[in-house]
Amino acid sequence: MKNKTYIIAEAGVNHNGSMELAKRMVEEAAAAGADCIKFQTFKPASLVSRYAQKAEYQKKTTGSGEGQLEMLSRLTLPGECFAELFQYAAQKKIDFASTAFDEESITLLDNLGISFWKIPSGEVTNYPYLVKIGKTGKPIVMSTGMCCLAEIRAAVDLLKDNGAGTICLLHCTTEYPAPYKDVNLRAMDTLRREFNVEVGYSDHTQGIEVPVAAVAMGATVIEKHFTLDRNMEGPDHKASLEAGELKQMVDAIRHIEKAIGTSEKIVTESERKNIAIARKSIVARKNIRAGELLTEDNITTKRPGNGINPMRWPEVLGRRAVRDFAEDELIEL
Repeated sequence: MKNKTYIIAEAGVNHNGSMELAKRMVEEAAAAGADCIKFQTFKPASLVSRYAQKAEYQKKTTGSGEGQLEMLSRLTLPGECFAELFQYAAQKKIDFASTAFDEESITLLDNLGISFWKIPSGEVTNYPYLVKIGKTGKPIVMSTGMCCLAEIRAAVDLLKDNGAGTICLLHCTTEYPAPYKDVNLRAMDTLRREFNVEVGYSDHTQGIEVPVAAVAMGATVIEKHFTLDRNMEGPDHKASLEAGELKQMVDAIRHIEKAIGTSEKIVTESERKNIAIARKSIVARKNIRAGELLTEDNITTKRPGNGINPMRWPEVLGRRAVRDFAEDELIEL
């Protein structure tokens, strides 16, 4: 994840419980140039109680006549599907990941051989969950939405104490869609300074501008929800990018990576050829006879820039013309 921004296309539950749609999402994420396709693995009854209510954004997108348990039961994939999706992602040459939301799902994905864990914001304060993930020893990418620094520090310490691999923290605003005024990308700097780890950004805003800006500010991992169709029924489609927009985001991030460059200020090869065209030289303001004094009345600065540099102006003034110069001709000394 260090050589370029690692882009996670978050499929989440936008497959709506359909294996056919899930496979299509793998295809679209790979075609868009994402590095990783990520799903969510859970057993609804292990994730939420029958008393858990929907979030307000979920009520807006799916109605308020049921609780979380009923909604999530429609959106889950059977455990055996993830092995098939793992293999399918490999065929399409895109990394596979899935967020586990319960301990049984952690075991399932660990046995599958996923390369890293993605811990969602809602599990940052889940002690037994963090212990189990830490003990696998695998690298971790952890979102930090809804968290204060003390909660993040407690989770990071717990993961490390239990043998976790490298940890990357994703700044995140847990709202769907997230208001721009609440994004606070500069919090990435705080996470980097406080925990001395790689830092990225999990985006819930509409559009692609904010994740692209996050890359310019040093994010090494970007996570973004996407969907095959924003008009599909389900809780997360409205706050997701469609496949074409996902490709636009990936392309924009790759452009920004090239543009960031180094801290060195140099003349680049691409611009060197334009120096003579864009800069000026000292030229004759009017016809000048050989031996005449060069003054502000008879010399000036004009393009092209392949003559005497105008920064030598004081040195040229008061000199005598070495020959006749026609108007606009480059002055020589």
